[in-house]
Amino acid sequence: MGGFAGCHHDAIAQLEAGGHAKLICTCDPQPENFAKEQETWRLAPRGVGIFHDYRAMLEACHRGLDLLVIPTPINLHAEMHAAATALGLPVYLEKPPTLDHTELEQMIVADARARKSSLVGFNFIIEKPRLALKQRLLAGEFGAVQGATLSALWPRPASYFSRNNWAGRLMMEGCVVLDSCLGNAMAHFVHNLLFWTGESELFSWAQLAAVRAELYRAHAIEGADTFFVEADTTAGVTMRFALSHACAGNGTHLEMVLCEKAVIRYAVGSQIEVRWNDGRVEKITLEPFDPLIENHLDYYAYLRGENPRPATSLVDSRPFVALNNLAHISSGRITPIPSELVTALRDPKEQKDYLHVASMTAAHENFLVRGVWPSATGWGRAPGEVATPADLPRFRDVVRAMAGQP
Repeated sequence: MGGFAGCHHDAIAQLEAGGHAKLICTCDPQPENFAKEQETWRLAPRGVGIFHDYRAMLEACHRGLDLLVIPTPINLHAEMHAAATALGLPVYLEKPPTLDHTELEQMIVADARARKSSLVGFNFIIEKPRLALKQRLLAGEFGAVQGATLSALWPRPASYFSRNNWAGRLMMEGCVVLDSCLGNAMAHFVHNLLFWTGESELFSWAQLAAVRAELYRAHAIEGADTFFVEADTTAGVTMRFALSHACAGNGTHLEMVLCEKAVIRYAVGSQIEVRWNDGRVEKITLEPFDPLIENHLDYYAYLRGENPRPATSLVDSRPFVALNNLAHISSGRITPIPSELVTALRDPKEQKDYLHVASMTAAHENFLVRGVWPSATGWGRAPGEVATPADLPRFRDVVRAMAGQP
């Protein structure tokens, strides 16, 4: 009931009030810790069954369910998805579905048992302006896609990495977690960039040919909090991703698609700007968009047969999962950001502690615009190797070594 699951409860309560859905049951190992939330959501008056264990919940309730929503920690996704699909239930599965390419393939097989395909909750794919721009890209209006970049700086206090037992972890109990800004916190935007560079049809994502990466950390965590990743697609498009939690102040994120005739700048929740080479500037204001409400409604329409497909299926998630795996293989290790670049800051309003790398914005610009890696500017490591899909069998060994496990 806590974390992002609480956001789903808020959304479903609104959908139920509008006659779009009916919550039958919910589960939390410690529901007594969420008495206030249960009162706010009016679970008892709505007749919602509350269980301590999802297996008991499914056993008791599955015959009356149309779908199961799984907004749980990454390492629980596969087993919960398997339990639901074994009963024929479609699943609204929060992103990321998993961050282990082998586990993803097992989930794809399991998904075939359900009445309908599962949805992976990458929230922004169904934005109408995004779909309209992708149609224009496919029609050739902007010329050939030549590249794409994502820059995202999201401040995270030290407490963010201690909020649960899996935050910032590479592995837990022998299972891959790979929680990071690339794989989890900013996963929506990473998936968006793969969507922009998918060329076969509207709902298509880039297919990866090669990945190069440098992974860093400023926080005392097992995984990385800062990623510099370059990926080539099989269509010859180069994408660059620069993401970090090692910052303070206001967060920023910007998706850019570099085309033959124009540059598209897409800031989720703000605006779209198309800068044409001939000097024209086209601005598109984004209307208010509630990602959970809209994604629930879109998935319900698919389950009713009104939409031909879910916005993102498990199969569609293959490039995203492979990108995360290949980035770790390419980097080979997670390098501490030089201590002289890191400043500890206390936010007096929030009463929270942040680690801030003042040169991070410049490092992003150097990499995204000029292709200059941090390793070339004194960040204390050699460049990452080129990793291709043929290297994926090495993934688990690389991650175990990163986590200091045999």
